Amino acid sequence: MKTLRQLLAGKNQPLAVVSPRDTVFHALQVMADKKIGAVLVVDGERLVGIFSERDYARKVILVGKTSKETPVAEIMTDKVMYVTPNNTVQECMALMTEGHFRHLPVLDEEQKILGVVSIGDLVKETICEQQFIIDQLQHYIAG
Repeated sequence: MKTLRQLLAGKNQPLAVVSPRDTVFHALQVMADKKIGAVLVVDGERLVGIFSERDYARKVILVGKTSKETPVAEIMTDKVMYVTPNNTVQECMALMTEGHFRHLPVLDEEQKILGVVSIGDLVKETICEQQFIIDQLQHYIAG
């Protein structure tokens, strides 16, 4: 079972972050440029929230706010569930499924941000693990 430390070591994507004072429009630009569905909201080095496509749809568009004038702090999710590098892929899948969210920050013991895993990252890793097991069983059976 792979840990997030191992999974993050294989990701070469730089961390996408915005400030709580940035506009929603800026956050959307960052997400579009990086082709991702969420950005971490940081104040200095400290994680203060997460902003996702879902936040935009539900807290900007549906309530008549404008993305060029609304600061991220007004609509970000500020109660962020996070995990440590020692958590497993399976544990994260369970958390995300139960909490109905698609992005999970990974923090170390000092609350330093190490990365983010998406549900896509976890599904891809699960499929790889299952394929490895299938290959091993086929090799064993063919003997």
